[in-house]
This record gives sequence, structure tokens and C-alpha cells, in this order.
Amino acid sequence: MKKIYIAGFDVFKPDSIEIGKAHKLTCKEYGYEGLYPLDNEIDTSWSKEVAREFIYTKNIELIHQADIVIANANPFRGDELDSGTAFEIGYAKALNKQVILYMDDTRAYKEKLTCKKTESVDEQGMFIEDFNFPLNLMFSDCFIVQGGFEEALKTLDDK
Repeated sequence: MKKIYIAGFDVFKPDSIEIGKAHKLTCKEYGYEGLYPLDNEIDTSWSKEVAREFIYTKNIELIHQADIVIANANPFRGDELDSGTAFEIGYAKALNKQVILYMDDTRAYKEKLTCKKTESVDEQGMFIEDFNFPLNLMFSDCFIVQGGFEEALKTLDDK
């Protein structure tokens, strides 16, 4: 049975455990095993440094175990996806894992950017990339799906 690492900022939501259980159940319904970052519990007595190292190490181990990574690439705390999720996506790509990203809005990055000063420059005077792609061009080797986790999972039947 192929394993799917479930990446994204959902781990920060108040109902993160329930979200993980639901995603793992959906994986099972489609014949996959879901691996969720919060499957690894930290001990609340640990120092922040120990907890940080544990979380990092365990998530890296899960990515190594996975055959596929499905990541929530929706904006998190701004216009961009979560930086931790971006790292996990890059790490998975470096390991030649299949990566599928899901987003609610797959319009071109330039169209949905909220910090535009002009059509081609942001509020800080920096050029806005325009490659008719919903994210930074470095994600162009990932398969992007409009919708949610299950829509991304359904694309695996087509691959």
C-alpha cells in the first residue's frame, strides 16, 4: 500500500487532530495509508528546543516513508503558502517523490497578489513574477489541483 504524507498548515488549526484523522480516513478509502505530522506527539514537559528537533526529525522521517506528498498550498498568514509546507514540498521533490498541491484559487499568482502597487511591482518596489502559474515558478514541477485534499487524492487514479 502506497503511503501519502499529508502536508500543510492544517496542523495549526484548532481541530487539527480531527482534520488529520479525516484525511487519513480518506486516504484509506482510496487505498492509501496517510501519514500526518501530528501522528507524532510531543511531550509537553520537553523544552522548546527538544520539541522543535523532535517535530523536525519525525516529519522528515514521515516524508522519507511516503511515496507521495499531498500538500495544502493555500495562502497562510498572507499571500503565500506556509513556509514549513514549502520546505516539505522541496524536500520531497529532492527525494524524487510525487507531489500534488491543492489550492482553492489556482488563478495566476500575479492576479491574486494583494500587495500590488502597480500591475508589475509590489508595495516594496519589487517585480512581480508573471508566468501564468498560481505559485512561484519553483513549484512548476508539482501537480496542482483546484479544490481540497480529496480532489488532490482523486488525481492519483489519473496518474
